[in-house]
Amino acid sequence: MKFTKMQGIGNDYVYVNCFEEKIENPSGLSVLVSDRHFGIGSDGLILIKPSDKADFYMDMYNADGSSGKMCGNGIRCVGKYVYDNGLTDKTEISVETLSGIKYLKLNVCGKKVSSVRVNMGAPVFEPSQIPVSLDGELIKDRAITVNGKEYRITCVSMGNPHCVTYIDDTDALRIEEIGPLFENNGIFPDRINTEFVRIIDRDTIQMRVWERGSGETLACGTGACASAVASMLNGYCSDEVTVKLLGGDLKISWDRADNTVYMEGPAAVSFTGEWNNT
Repeated sequence: MKFTKMQGIGNDYVYVNCFEEKIENPSGLSVLVSDRHFGIGSDGLILIKPSDKADFYMDMYNADGSSGKMCGNGIRCVGKYVYDNGLTDKTEISVETLSGIKYLKLNVCGKKVSSVRVNMGAPVFEPSQIPVSLDGELIKDRAITVNGKEYRITCVSMGNPHCVTYIDDTDALRIEEIGPLFENNGIFPDRINTEFVRIIDRDTIQMRVWERGSGETLACGTGACASAVASMLNGYCSDEVTVKLLGGDLKISWDRADNTVYMEGPAAVSFTGEWNNT
């Protein structure tokens, strides 16, 4: 199986061109290739497939083999892959995902895609649609207790579920301890991606993320969008912010007039190879 390892500000996936390859057990394959000691090493597996609704279909699997609906960093790399490898000559494309069709604008430099702007669609706040099992029409600045400590949370879906909470020091955060307690908390029936955010100023926030099924990652595109929207909703930030993650920066804006979130950031190839699991 030919593959390409790609990353968007450190959020790395193994990409397979399913116009040419056939994958029998993608969930099991994702577990194998994601292993950083015995496999290729990644946050998961993304299969690029034909679509009858859009230009391409992104089929995503987390490192634990679970299916993922959407990944902002991952879909930027899909855009780079299909352009750089001649699957399209368009600089504006549509990609079908389990959370709907996303629209990408490819920024080309020297005949290669350097960065991608993604229309991430509308944020979802209704608790049952996230989902989160708490009363009310909006989970904004809501107090919950995790491991005996109170956290203020704001919940939003960007095609996958996110819980955003605010802390004073992201560097000192022991995320490997608190992350799983959020992810598997009973109020989140489908588990949760959790963003721990520090407000720097009205135009800048810093974020660390614990992704369900993958643990801490260097970046999460949908998480950056959720953190930005939550910060805007709580009045901490303007409607366009830079989100600083361990792997780099993303530009996030929320057009409230048409309720659309936009994300812009880089996409890069790490290496290509062939996988032979025998």
